[in-house]
Amino acid sequence: MSEYEIDQVEQSTPSDPKLQVQLASRVHRLPPYMFGRINSLLYQKRRDGSDVIDLGMGNPSDAPEELVIEKLAEAARDSGNHGYSQSNGILNLRREVASKYFKRFGVRLDPDSEVMTCLGSKEGFSHMCLAVMGPGDTAIVPAPYFPVHTYAIALASGNVIALDVSDHEKFLSNIAYTCQQLYPKPKLLIICYPHNPSTATVEPEFFVEVVKLAKKYGFMVISDFAYADVAFDGYRPPSFLAAPGAIDVGVEFTTMSKGYNMAGWRVGFCCGNSEMIRGLGVIKGYYDYGLFQAIQIAAIMALRHTDAAVERQSDIYCKRRDVLIQGLRRLGWAVEPPKAGMFVWAPIPEPWRSRMSTMDFAMMLLEKADVAVSPGSGFGDAGEGFLRLALVENENRLRQAVRQIGRCLDNEEKNLQKKSPDGLIPQA
Repeated sequence: MSEYEIDQVEQSTPSDPKLQVQLASRVHRLPPYMFGRINSLLYQKRRDGSDVIDLGMGNPSDAPEELVIEKLAEAARDSGNHGYSQSNGILNLRREVASKYFKRFGVRLDPDSEVMTCLGSKEGFSHMCLAVMGPGDTAIVPAPYFPVHTYAIALASGNVIALDVSDHEKFLSNIAYTCQQLYPKPKLLIICYPHNPSTATVEPEFFVEVVKLAKKYGFMVISDFAYADVAFDGYRPPSFLAAPGAIDVGVEFTTMSKGYNMAGWRVGFCCGNSEMIRGLGVIKGYYDYGLFQAIQIAAIMALRHTDAAVERQSDIYCKRRDVLIQGLRRLGWAVEPPKAGMFVWAPIPEPWRSRMSTMDFAMMLLEKADVAVSPGSGFGDAGEGFLRLALVENENRLRQAVRQIGRCLDNEEKNLQKKSPDGLIPQA
């Protein structure tokens, strides 16, 4: 055997131990993904041919307006739109966002320094947390919480304090108490109204108090205003930035995903404090080259010409809300209709609430009723005992979902009674 052949044999012999991959500590700081079991079973059932009604994810099922789609196609045919865009968004789109804020909320924004386009509000929110948070910094988040509100803080190496939002006055007093007791004081407050997942809403006076607390205790504010365009029964969600002095202490994220049915387009905006937006721009400059310019041009068309369609979409969600609420109430569920957003936050009815965890109840509905819902425990401990049901299916499908849930619970009740010889239902 030649010297070359001997070298080849030695190189192919697995004498070295296998590389041990060590992920960064930031990955280990992330909490477990609570929806993994739900999504895995949902995927498997659909592969097996089951017609699962998915009320779990708030993924809009309606299409954008035709004129917006046509503008996208037209802009995509222009070769000048296929290069890298500006990471902060093209100027005309930022001007349109500023115009909408002024017309709707009376808020004046400088398109150059106080408005930034994001790849959806979730991306912008996460990168903003990288811009303002670091090791040892603490953020106050609402509880129950939308997962990214805690995950983004964890990825930025920050700490989280979650405060219950079910009573907005108590929430404000708990913020003040936390700031008085904690050292170093919290650096950031995250607010989300209309709230996801609980659907809680507030009036403009709430934000006035938030600004006062921010100035008194020296924390920044991020307002997640994802459901600004979806409201019912005459309610108009107020903007945090409309509160006097709000732009001095914070920013607000909005999105075209919900009211405009453009979720997959990933068009979001950050507006407000220029220094916070400058920090976001620094982070984004290292991560992306901006949103596809053709999408930005189509987004301008949507903002300028589809206000009526956004109102109609709210009406669609309102009708779906009413169908789902009425159906669940007929089953004996004590459900309150939300004033905004695209979800119903439903307490699990007794006796099921006493028998099993929220996750187990949601898994039962998926396994035996072919209805997928989000267990409240996926939004933190404060969500235990609740389900979040998305208003993304049409009215007939929602009625069908209610029928399937009702049959499932009736059958499970009968099965439990058969298993108990004395007629008593065993408790979990």
